Order: sequence, then C-alpha cells, then structure tokens
Amino acid sequence: MHCPFCGAEDTKVVDSRLAGGGAQVRRRRECVKCGERFTTFEEAVLVMPRVVKRDGSREPFDEEKMRAGMLRALEKRPVSTEEVEAAIERIRRRLLAGGEREVGSKDIGELIMDELRRLDQVAYVRFASVYRSFQDVNAFREEIERLEQEPTPEERRSQIPLIPEDEGGV
Repeated sequence: MHCPFCGAEDTKVVDSRLAGGGAQVRRRRECVKCGERFTTFEEAVLVMPRVVKRDGSREPFDEEKMRAGMLRALEKRPVSTEEVEAAIERIRRRLLAGGEREVGSKDIGELIMDELRRLDQVAYVRFASVYRSFQDVNAFREEIERLEQEPTPEERRSQIPLIPEDEGGV
C-alpha cells in the first residue's frame, strides 16, 4: 500500500478490526518512511454472473431489476420488506455459489419463482403468469392446482425446519 502522504511503497499495519458488520476489515497503517498514519478498508469483491437472455444477448446482472419484478408481483400482498430482502439475498447467494460466469435469465426466473412461492402464492402466480407467458385460463388453473398440492407459505412458516436454511438447504 502506497503512503497517501509521501508516496512511499512501504507501510505497515498497526491495527486491524472488523467493520461494516463483519463485511469489511478496517486497517490502521503507518508509513515506514514519513511516520504518518492512515486508515484503509478492505472488502471482498464478488462478481455476479452475466445474464444470458433468451435472445442470446448478454447483460450484467441487475439486482434492482430483479427486486422491481418481485415487488411488482408482491404489490398489495402481506409480505414484509425484510422477507423480500432476505429472499433477494438467498437468490444472490445461490447465483454466487454456482460459480458460473454466465447464467441464463430462465434460471434466474426459476430462482425468483421459488422464492415467491415460499413468500406468497398469489405473488408467485402473478410472476409466473408473466414469466411463463400463460396463454389462457387453463394455464392458470394448472398452476393453481399444482400450488394446492403444496403447503401454504403461512403453514411453511409455522413449521420448524429440519435443516436451517443458512447451513444446508439453499
């Protein structure tokens, strides 16, 4: 690390602490040449995979675009902001854990639908109807019949998970 005061290349770390809720390391440094002290922050830079769209074009992953789609489906539904943010974070972790440089928009859509299914069935059907381009009432009916076979999000929340989500099941 270059000294910001004299430009010397040799600095030493005097103190290190966690910062930013554990997402950063704060380092107090001292220049070996001029003796001035300064602070640096270090954090992991994780690169989200690029999105391969249906037409073959590629674009950077856009978390805000994903959030907007989910919020549109969840409009006027009884789901808290914290639950939505936790779902978005689970999707981000799954995309990063895959280790792929590129991921299909279809795969991202499926991850979003999985999370919406867990949060709210109405929001799930709203999103799925657009995402899967339901053409008629029968497509809606089939999806609703499939949902009726699963426990509701309320029933799922009242159950104690066998494996905590943060450890084994993603």
